[in-house]
Amino acid sequence: MYNLQNKSVISRIVLNQTTSTRDSFTWIEADQTWRAYSSVPRDLCDNYGLCGANGKCIIGENPVCLCLKGFKPMSQEKWNLMDWSLGCVRNKPLSCQERYKDGFVKFVGLKLPDTTHSWVKKSMNLKECRTKCLNNCSCMAYTSSDIRGGGTGCAIWFDDLMDIRQFPAAGQDLYIRMPASELVSVAVVFSVVLLVGYYLHRNRRKLKEIGETNMNNGGEPEDDLELPVFDLPTVASATDNFSSDNKLGEGGFGPVYRGTLPDGQEIAVKRLSRSSGQGLNEFKNEVILIAKLQHRNLVKLLGCCVQGEEKMLIYEYMPNRSLDSFIFDSVRGELLLDWPKRFHIICGVAWGLLYLHQDSRLRIIHRDLKASNVLLDNEMNPKISDFGLARTLIGGDQSGGNTNRVVGRYGYMAPEYAIDGLFSVKSDVFSFGILVLEVISGRKNKGFYHPNHSHNLIGHAWRTD
Repeated sequence: MYNLQNKSVISRIVLNQTTSTRDSFTWIEADQTWRAYSSVPRDLCDNYGLCGANGKCIIGENPVCLCLKGFKPMSQEKWNLMDWSLGCVRNKPLSCQERYKDGFVKFVGLKLPDTTHSWVKKSMNLKECRTKCLNNCSCMAYTSSDIRGGGTGCAIWFDDLMDIRQFPAAGQDLYIRMPASELVSVAVVFSVVLLVGYYLHRNRRKLKEIGETNMNNGGEPEDDLELPVFDLPTVASATDNFSSDNKLGEGGFGPVYRGTLPDGQEIAVKRLSRSSGQGLNEFKNEVILIAKLQHRNLVKLLGCCVQGEEKMLIYEYMPNRSLDSFIFDSVRGELLLDWPKRFHIICGVAWGLLYLHQDSRLRIIHRDLKASNVLLDNEMNPKISDFGLARTLIGGDQSGGNTNRVVGRYGYMAPEYAIDGLFSVKSDVFSFGILVLEVISGRKNKGFYHPNHSHNLIGHAWRTD
């Protein structure tokens, strides 16, 4: 039902049989002509429920309809004929009688489902929303009711999910309920490793060591980096003058501090130690590389501070800190890292690594992938960090490079790199495989002990007896 606010305007609506659209026109008195005002649906995905229950519509895909992950077409025959009206059904049923066997998969960039069978409560946060959905056998999905992101509010859906659309950018997050068997299994985890390894190897290119950094001798970043530069007083004030109470930890680069900017944004400050074994070159390397990278599974560099002898990197703050503090702590790991979360973390690291090797404008070998360099945000989303030792792939036909200076942690190094200094994208894939084993087992590769043999963790995993 539509009502004109300005009743002096003459308008007409045409049902277009050719294009199956409803076109609206307004009369332009000065030109004595009709002017197109609107047309719906704007594209194929604007047709309500085009892909049926539990399907999603994606403009640019062929066909435009796909089943959500964990679902399959109710009728494959009709689906092949591009009749999607019956929609999709689950691959495996939910374990409603054992609600803690179920979990949720996060889908991003969606137009949220039809809210006919939904429930909203503005006073609940996302964690409470998850619990409420998990405790209700009829609940199929949940999200924050504040579509701006970062706010409170809970929206949950019952029954099938209708009229979902996937956007190439923006959109909302939706957490869809899945049975445990659909979330994770050891076989699935190793399949992910093999699949990612295939893609990482598919288009190997010639390696070339990164050349001169784009900083001058004074250490100032060049203007074309478009990287914000913080002044020293601002950073000092944010960290309470680098108070020991705000110290998060310390690595080869130097200490890391938690801070709060004047606008309330929380930050993590990496301060280059004067006695650092990594030094200025690694600092420059990290600024140059990560400033050009943008991916949800890479830590975000907010800016840098270069003033006198002070050199600092300012990152987004990760409240759950690093992955190693969870997987190697039996109590915290068991309480906070269930199998779905572990699988989610593994996949996130894999996507971040794939972006570095293949999809970013700079193709990069990280060379120092390990549990302590995977940070976790407040929703346990993984983000790869610490690019001080990274190398870029410039192109060409080389399949690898070599160095006289072997860097990184030995427990994660590929044998050819640790022994001969040979590195390639396969070096990161090897490190990723070690990381997967550690996430699954909760045990460190280096220092692993078993009473029946002397193998390390990777040797133990390959045993067949």
